[in-house]
Amino acid sequence: MDLTKIPSLDKLPNVKDKRVLVRADFNVPQDDAGNITSDLRITAALPTIKHLLGKGARVVLMSHLGRPKGAGFEAAYSLAPVAKRLGELLGQNVALAKDCTGEHVHDEVKRLKSGEVLLLENVRFHAAEQKGDEVFGKELASLGDIYVNDAFGTCHRGDASMVWPAKLLPGAAGYLVKAECDAIGKVLLNPAKPCIAIVGGAKVKDKIPLLNNILGRVNEVCIGGGMAYTFLKVQGKKIGVSLYDAGSAKIAEQTLIKARELGVVVHLPTDHVCAQNMDSEAVHQIKGDIPDSEAAFDIGDQTAKAFSAAILRGKTILFNGPVGVFEKERFSNGTRIVINAIAEATQKGAYSVVGGGDSAAAVEEFKMEKKMSHVSTGGGASLTLLEGGKMPALDALVKS
Repeated sequence: MDLTKIPSLDKLPNVKDKRVLVRADFNVPQDDAGNITSDLRITAALPTIKHLLGKGARVVLMSHLGRPKGAGFEAAYSLAPVAKRLGELLGQNVALAKDCTGEHVHDEVKRLKSGEVLLLENVRFHAAEQKGDEVFGKELASLGDIYVNDAFGTCHRGDASMVWPAKLLPGAAGYLVKAECDAIGKVLLNPAKPCIAIVGGAKVKDKIPLLNNILGRVNEVCIGGGMAYTFLKVQGKKIGVSLYDAGSAKIAEQTLIKARELGVVVHLPTDHVCAQNMDSEAVHQIKGDIPDSEAAFDIGDQTAKAFSAAILRGKTILFNGPVGVFEKERFSNGTRIVINAIAEATQKGAYSVVGGGDSAAAVEEFKMEKKMSHVSTGGGASLTLLEGGKMPALDALVKS
């Protein structure tokens, strides 16, 4: 995926009076009563929507919400609450279509005037959406003259609304998607050196593609979280009953060999916050080998200090995965120290990218998101992009 070739909004033809079909990500969290509990995904789309409205476009929005069965309308997954909240944020009415395809939807689009907004109903009410169905995709594309993709969190999927309008219409990335690609591009394309990666999470197999893709680009890697203990075990260390991925042991060993060959310094935990299980109140720090009856759930103070020193050497910093079970206070200190170090390095001029998912959740938990250069809004999409994996929606946009 050549991130430098993704078209931006300023490359679009004149949008005045044109039907601009915008794929947004309005997959917002809701409570049991259907009330939106966080409108961050809606506010993230506002810059693109306001830009198009300001240019006189007739804006047609589409999105998915939740996981409906794909067999027609389901009230629990209706985008009605999104239309209401979006209207409040824009200060104008946002009409909600009864569906996303069909003659009546075309009629509603025809009635749209310059500067008005129509939100289509949940595209996942149709099973054809997630199948990437060409006929369904072409039906969606027929609702627009121009296509804008501003749904980064779904760019790694080949859903019909993500791919076919991009193939069939003049298209561009919205501000959100462009910002995500530019930020990750600063890590992957030509990062300022030293480039430091902090990679955590539970399973080795989930992060091996990422490690393999970034090893040729980074100078140092700090590996924490549950995945670190597979790496320690293949080095002959005793890890007690800490998380161990036997199926990925050989790959972990090969990754360490590759890092040595490339001259990449790998930092692994040397001390640990341990307990007999995650719910145990009897927590203590251990240096070196972990007793047979205990498991590690966070990095210790010595490791946190070493990780922080590496981070503070960095000019480009990638954070992808917490280094402990940060959701529990007694196992959160390592992740907190790492995040504080990234914030300090950023303040000193480093460029920091938080890779989404649990990493973004940790940064938000400690209220440090504004101290990072970029916090990704797409967990799976950002990881796929960092891995060098396929991004069907972006590929379609480039080809358009």
